[in-house]
Amino acid sequence: MLGNDVSRLRSAIAPNERLLAAWRQAGWPVMHTREGHRADLSDLPLSKKLRGRGKTCIGDTGPLGRILVRGEHGHDIIPELYPRPGEPVIDKPGKGAFFATDLEAILRHRGIRQLVVTGVTTEVCVNTTVREANDRGYECIVLEDCTASYFPEFHRASLAMISAQGGIFGWVSHSSLLLETMPAA
Repeated sequence: MLGNDVSRLRSAIAPNERLLAAWRQAGWPVMHTREGHRADLSDLPLSKKLRGRGKTCIGDTGPLGRILVRGEHGHDIIPELYPRPGEPVIDKPGKGAFFATDLEAILRHRGIRQLVVTGVTTEVCVNTTVREANDRGYECIVLEDCTASYFPEFHRASLAMISAQGGIFGWVSHSSLLLETMPAA
């Protein structure tokens, strides 16, 4: 509805399914994030609403409900990667998972200092989250095959920015390498 070809993002689904299965089998904590706004749009800055202005924008009605509004059918996580009971879902009004959320409190409470970051889009939500995490002292690894973008050149450039200068924001790897090193359940 916002004018992007979401089919390019589907490449990250299968690798994330494999990673989630192994992660869950190992008993490691899984957290999900999704960008969306309150129904009254009180957490949607005018600058954000206007910046994405096209035929439709955030809050307008689409085929799956109001666009990027919490609680609407289209705001939910896709079935292939759906959270299991007990897995926190962090609803975020911004691009980064730390802004105006309780993610940091959850991580600190659980003693988590290292993050494996996956998702879409690489250049926006993933990159912003990794930068926010870095500023808070978290170690991050981004799995290149578990992230995707509408624009392949943005995906490549974003991963290069994260890992530049010896990992200025974090490290980049492939899920197959991580899966090889995970302990058997």
